[in-house]
Amino acid sequence: MTEPIADQDRRLTVFLVDDHAMFRAGVRAELGAHVDVVGEASSVAEAVARIAATQPDVVLLDVHMPDGGGRAVLDAMRRTHPQVKFLALSVSDAAEDVIGLIRAGARGYVTKTISPDELAAAVRRVADGDAVFSPRLAGFVLDAFAARPDVPVADPELDQLTNREREVLRLLARGYAYKEIAKELFISIKTVETHVSNVLRKLQMSNRYELSRWAADRRLV
Repeated sequence: MTEPIADQDRRLTVFLVDDHAMFRAGVRAELGAHVDVVGEASSVAEAVARIAATQPDVVLLDVHMPDGGGRAVLDAMRRTHPQVKFLALSVSDAAEDVIGLIRAGARGYVTKTISPDELAAAVRRVADGDAVFSPRLAGFVLDAFAARPDVPVADPELDQLTNREREVLRLLARGYAYKEIAKELFISIKTVETHVSNVLRKLQMSNRYELSRWAADRRLV
């Protein structure tokens, strides 16, 4: 049985879930001409309650948040509100994040580099029942569901890192300076230093070059 197609003449309702207020404000401003943004939340608990109350067509969902992130929202909502569709919108383009969110029930995954017009089109397509991915990310999903062994799904070493530590590690491995990481993630340089120290300790490594090689081996870069 096919999913119902959204009425193209009706303005879609969208809910935003992201722990950065400035980012939510930017998305609201960019999408305002295309959809009705009916609410927003910065935490898992707040998102679950407000999505249930507003029942939007599409939820734009960040992957990493301090209290559990997008996966926790999906796990809480998919049984009680299966009609609500979720589109992940994240700074992360790591295979394990993409695969995890899709397996949890998201209809698509795009990165925050997407343009406003592309994001509006992606929201419409998800509402219509399509699956939407940023081009590079589609391959991760195809690989995972084809059960190819070279796609990282479970990794005991990686699992010991928090979501924020993974984000810092990924940017560090791409050659970002601490100041650039702080700006990208909206955190202080001191906090970046703390996360890097924690990652080095947990992975038993001594410098960023070892971390970069480790991240590249796991296709996190």
